[in-house]
Parts: sequence; C-alpha cells; structure tokens
Amino acid sequence: MRVFVIAGEASGDKLGAALMAGLKSLRPDVAFDGVGGPLMQAEGLVSRFPMDELSVMGLAEILPKYRALKARIRQMADAVIETRPDILITIDSPDFCLRVARLVKAVSDIRTVHYVAPTVWAWRPGRAAKMARHIDHVLALFPFEPPYMQAAGMDCDFVGHPVVAEPVATDDEAAALGLDGTVVLVLPGSRKGEVSRLAACFGLAVAQVAAKLPDARFVIPTTSGVCDLVREKVADWPVPVTVLEPGAETRLAHFRRADVALAASGTVSLELAANGTPMVIAYDMAWLSRIIIGFMLRVDTVTLVNLVSETRTVPEFIGKDCQPGPIADAVLHVVDNPGDQQDAMALTMQRLGQGGEPPGLRAAHAVLDRFEQASVDNDQAKRQ
Repeated sequence: MRVFVIAGEASGDKLGAALMAGLKSLRPDVAFDGVGGPLMQAEGLVSRFPMDELSVMGLAEILPKYRALKARIRQMADAVIETRPDILITIDSPDFCLRVARLVKAVSDIRTVHYVAPTVWAWRPGRAAKMARHIDHVLALFPFEPPYMQAAGMDCDFVGHPVVAEPVATDDEAAALGLDGTVVLVLPGSRKGEVSRLAACFGLAVAQVAAKLPDARFVIPTTSGVCDLVREKVADWPVPVTVLEPGAETRLAHFRRADVALAASGTVSLELAANGTPMVIAYDMAWLSRIIIGFMLRVDTVTLVNLVSETRTVPEFIGKDCQPGPIADAVLHVVDNPGDQQDAMALTMQRLGQGGEPPGLRAAHAVLDRFEQASVDNDQAKRQ
C-alpha cells in the first residue's frame, strides 16, 4: 500500500507521525511519500521539501507568501498525480492541503482523506460542501464534528484527540521542582507571529498579577522556532521570567505544578486540561484577520475546553478584548477560585477519548476500513 501524506505545521506533524505509526502496525507493507516534519520523518517519510515552508497562519500573513505557496500546491498535486498512491492524506493546513486535493481529484480517482475537520461550526460553514467535491473521508478530532461533514456528503470518523495520548507528569514530579508560591505558566504561542503580537500584552498582564501576588513565579515553556524570540521579548518585561528551552525535561512537571496559565488560544488549552491546570485564554491577530474573522465567527467562544465541555468556564479575551488589565484580573480570579474549571476540564478529556484506543491507531483503523469498503463498493459498481 502506498500513501502520500502532507502536513504543514508542527501539530500536523504530530498527527501524521501517530497515524503513520498506526498504519505501519496494521499494514507492514505501507510506503509513504509526501511532506512532513521531523516526527513524520522519524516514521519513515522522506519529505519532498521542508515542512516549515507551509507553516503560515492568518489571512494577512499568507498574502506575502502566496506565490510560493501556490507553486508548492501545484508541485504536490503533480507529484500525487504522477505517483498515483492508493490514498492521499492531507493533514490540517486546509488553505494549502485542500487545494492540493482539489487539483488531484480534478484528474484522478485517487482516494482523498483529510485529517482534522475544518471548523465549519465556528466560521465559513460553506467550506464543508466545497470540501466534499474533492475529499472522500474526514478524520475528526472532536466528537461534535462528524455530523457537519456527513451532511455535506463525506465519510467522517471521530478518532479522538492526540492530547489524550500524550504523557503528563505526576504530582511527585511536580513537587520535585521545589517551587513555592503561585506558579503562573505563560504561553504566548508557538508561532513567531503570535509571540510578536502577544508578548507585550502578556508582559503587562503578568506585571499586574505580580503586583498583587508578590510570591508569583512566571514560567514560559517554549517551542522550537520561537525560543530566541521569546527570550528577546521577555527581556523588556518588568518581572523576572523563567524561560524553558524546547524539550526541557521539566516541561511536563511545570504544566502539572502550575496554579494557573495565561495562554494563547489553541490546542495548548487541551494540554492544560490534561494536566488539570486552570487557564485564561487570550489572543489577538493582524488587524485585517481580526476584522474578517470577527465578522464571520459563528460561536461565542474559541476556547476548546469551553466548546468540548459545552460550558463557558474558561475566561477568554480575543481580538479587541485582548487587553492587559482584564486579563490580569481574570488570572487573579482563577488563582482564587482554582476549582471552577476542574469539572469542565475532566469532561473535555473524557469526550476526547481519554482511556480509549490511541488516536493515531484509531485514525489508522478508520482510514483502512473506509478504504477497503470503498474498494468493495467500487468493485460492485463495476460488476453492475
């Protein structure tokens, strides 16, 4: 079996690696081609070009790189058409991946699978119908997503969220850090654009928190690609901050030990929920993206814990509301009321598949089961 797989950012690299491992365990004869990061490469993928070229987020941010991205889209589509794999699996990065799938489907019957359902429940609901023209099967991370995809005419399976399979530290490991006082995790994003936009606001917010909590310790776990930028930005903060290097051995222990987190909107909220760490979410974006997305948004919260648990217990400050004063007040409130979010976080993890089959393996089963059924259906259609 030959599978062409494309991922465009770090989160997709994680998903792709777990899916590849699952496919290898079920089909030892599988061979991979495509684009991915270091985790997917560790599973046997020889990436056709560096995945980092595709790691662009936000409408305004994409525009300067449009020509280069358009060329890569054509290159990937041509590669798929030429090699004719059994399955094309595209992972997240819909602005790139779905364009590749569209070009492939225009001239072939190669089966297409997209991993991570687009957030049609949040904005641009028409994407599902457009996507169904060139996507056969969707792998969904959230249990409420399949009906949206199925209504548009695609197969869709909820396969669990990868956060449920990630390790968490024990209470003993957290205690071994020896940190007294209130520990505040500060997570300004995993992309340079996010860090650049949020660092100043987050710095002013933590300064106000420090004024009320003199014993507070502020810790920033960093990711590859933004560590140097984070160090540069926090150098101007009026409070001391501990910056953890990417891959720091104590990262998980700090997540477990933290009393509260101030985090950019994104999947990190689920990592915090897995560790039982209450949080405040804040996010801003380029002004053009803010205006367009704000106009199109169809939900009253973008925080995943709020959405999955169907509660609104996690305070969030998005767009124009991303201001230091209200953010600091919310952090202080969470410190004083740490139990408010516990039920919502536990429910979130349960609904995302905690305790069940690993999501990568579950996704592999879904891909193979649907592929085999489609093959049977095609054979029956030919005989009729």
